Amino acid sequence: MVSMLDFRRALHRRPELSFQEHKTQQFIIDALRSEGIPYRAIAGTGVLAVIEGKRGNHQRAVVLRADIDALPIEELNDVEYCSENKGVMHACGHDMHTAILFGVLQSMNRTRDFEGTLFGLFQPGEELNPGGAVKVLEEHPFDGYDVAAVIGEHVDATLEVGEVGICPGQFMASNDELRIYISGRGGHAARRSTIDDSVTAMADMIMRTTSLNTAECVVSIGRVIADGATNVIPDKVSAEGTMRTFNKELRERIHSYLHNNARAISEKYNVKAEVDISFGYPCVVNDVMLAYEAMIIATDEGISVKELKPMTTAEDFGHYTEVYPSLFYRLGVGLEAGGSHTATFLPDERAIEVGERMMQRMALHILNK
Repeated sequence: MVSMLDFRRALHRRPELSFQEHKTQQFIIDALRSEGIPYRAIAGTGVLAVIEGKRGNHQRAVVLRADIDALPIEELNDVEYCSENKGVMHACGHDMHTAILFGVLQSMNRTRDFEGTLFGLFQPGEELNPGGAVKVLEEHPFDGYDVAAVIGEHVDATLEVGEVGICPGQFMASNDELRIYISGRGGHAARRSTIDDSVTAMADMIMRTTSLNTAECVVSIGRVIADGATNVIPDKVSAEGTMRTFNKELRERIHSYLHNNARAISEKYNVKAEVDISFGYPCVVNDVMLAYEAMIIATDEGISVKELKPMTTAEDFGHYTEVYPSLFYRLGVGLEAGGSHTATFLPDERAIEVGERMMQRMALHILNK
């Protein structure tokens, strides 16, 4: 029998990027097969496990979701289970999410002492826009079921082991990718009258774009390419970034504002400015009743609860919250874990047991209502 710890470490050694999780998929399938848990492939490189309880209406269902992909980061941790895949690392805790879900399925499959149907969704591609959740839902895997809840979690290094963070209602922002392209007339930097300065135009566009930042909207530009020289203004400049908002109406207004700004920049600098917006993840909106039930269950389990405020980070779990009653919460992995998406992220593995206990209790509570 595979332990959750061994399961997690095996995944950590062999991380794979979004929609390239072929060996990860096979590892999960082999583990499920060894436990006699039915499964099928989903969304290309994902896995959907299903366990029917001993009693009750099997059309009533709970879906537990874990993301399985890793990040393009070279790991710098000095641990025995360090990544063996050069340039790729589980730096966001998805290996822990996956191990926790496997542990829940492993435990609940032994007795099947519950009502209804339990789905275990090992989802690929959370880190790559538009996310694996879209591909999952395109297959309509839960048609014909009364899905009472979709539940997911994410590790959090701002919480100690033994703590969970829960936010009823609006929790995480939507996330769109921005790409700005400006084409002008380049040339010698000293001959200003002969050029239409794409660099200055882009600088103006970036300042206008980032001026939109408020508590309800975060716009960031993380990459700018102006391939000129100290004395050469390039013909073309590009920039890339993200935009995060907490409601659909504001999201649409800012999209319109950015396109209008591009037209204004084009006229002001005699250049061609374009904005390409790639729609990303929608907001994560937790079902309020599920959130408060989770707080009660956590407290009963001796797990400390922190009620969180909305966060400007994003998650493709938002796609599930648009369709089904859903809950997405944060699992403490210790303040010493460091920042996620870094080469030294090292979550405390004691959190795996806490996560498994919390997720299993939630599933049983909802199924046995």
